[in-house]
Amino acid sequence: METLKKLEVWFATGSQHLYGPETLKQVAENSQAIVNGLNKSGLIPVNVIFKPVLTTPDAINTICLEANNAPNCIGLITWMHTFSPAKMWIAGLKVLQKPFVHLHTQFNRDIPWDSIDMDFMNLNQAAHGDREFGFICSRMGKKRKVVVGHWQDESIQKKIGIWTRAASAWHDAQGGKIARFGDNMREVAVTEGDKVEAQIRFGYSVNGYGVGELVNEINLIGSSEIDKLVSEYENKYVVAAEAKKGGAKYENLRETAKIELGMRSFLEKGGFKAFTTTFEDLHGLKQLPGLAVQRLMADGYGFGAEGDWKTSALVRAMKVMSTGLKGGTSFMEDYTYHMNPAGMKVLGAHMLEVCESIAESKPKLEVHKLGIGGKDDPPRLVFGVPSGPALNATILDMGNRFRMVVNEVTVVPPEKPLPKLPVARAMWIPKPNLEIGAGAWILAGGAHHTGFSQAITSEYMEDFAEIANIEFLLIDDSTKISEFKKELRWNELYYQLSCR
Repeated sequence: METLKKLEVWFATGSQHLYGPETLKQVAENSQAIVNGLNKSGLIPVNVIFKPVLTTPDAINTICLEANNAPNCIGLITWMHTFSPAKMWIAGLKVLQKPFVHLHTQFNRDIPWDSIDMDFMNLNQAAHGDREFGFICSRMGKKRKVVVGHWQDESIQKKIGIWTRAASAWHDAQGGKIARFGDNMREVAVTEGDKVEAQIRFGYSVNGYGVGELVNEINLIGSSEIDKLVSEYENKYVVAAEAKKGGAKYENLRETAKIELGMRSFLEKGGFKAFTTTFEDLHGLKQLPGLAVQRLMADGYGFGAEGDWKTSALVRAMKVMSTGLKGGTSFMEDYTYHMNPAGMKVLGAHMLEVCESIAESKPKLEVHKLGIGGKDDPPRLVFGVPSGPALNATILDMGNRFRMVVNEVTVVPPEKPLPKLPVARAMWIPKPNLEIGAGAWILAGGAHHTGFSQAITSEYMEDFAEIANIEFLLIDDSTKISEFKKELRWNELYYQLSCR
């Protein structure tokens, strides 16, 4: 993934002319100091850009229009240093198309007990200036994140950083392109959805391409390119003997390299950010793409199996959010259970396509038979996943809205080795436990495909859902089935009654 440093979030400070030029000068200096502090914190991955203090409706409207048209601006940080009459913000907020976070802070942390006077009070009025701004945002139904606390506190800087990562993923989705090689797996419900509504809601477009078009690109790949990539495989992974030169499956590995190079070329030429495949449509391909998908995901592409374009787009968004963070992000599936009462767990995997970014150690490159798809034995990376906190997320088309469901989980090691399971896999305990976690997930209609991440938390996902204006459901340590059912019913009523 590319660095997020090329992106910008604009710092917009509200005030008014009532206080005179000296106060406004101080407001500007304080705002610039906050911007400098946020940029130096190392917790915000984008550039925070200071903008002149906003004191009139025209100035506010202008900056909102400029933000809309600035290609690298992902949104605004708003803060009312003094009181800023909120009617001034109406026109600007009406036209603003970029997301914003409302920072409720003040320049000074402590009250200067011995010297505080009315001049100080007039300058530092965020306590009620931000409430005025909050009212007009709520009155206008503007979705935003509100962060409360002193701007120098690390926890506050982290929250802003999380929001900027979510806003970066949203920015990335606008005009994004997803390629579907083949259609959805036949007769499957949850991977279907309204692609037109998704483009309206999320900003990305989803289009299908015949596998023959991909095969044409693959057939352009020459032997020297294949040799070079196979050499890269041998240097980067622990390659099984049968996949090495002279081994029984060496040609399978060369074919996989050819598929990867062709697929990568197709995606790069088309400017795609995510893609899907399906084992039911492999015409012209000698094997189901496995290693190719794993490596493309590691480079930042979103992926969904069996034509699952919603998960493909979600994985891409999670990849963007996690840029530069420790831990990986991958396409995943709840595959099978360990239902021993002494410790119930989920074994997550897929046929082949799990991203190496979540590997615990150097992956093994192996070639094994695949009983689905009816093609040659495909190479794949085999590895486990490090223990620790993680999450699974899914996006669903509920007919009248999109819904995001997130389950926080704890990755644990398998109780025994898995010598006959030749795929990448992760084992986890859903929060609060398998019974409630899986039960709530099923009640919410959660898909079997997910975006899995050990790099980001549910706060990132909630911020993204808020920006996208979609339903968000969290399954965590505090989830109780009876309360979760109520939330589902309340949400259903809300979305039935509310307009788009």
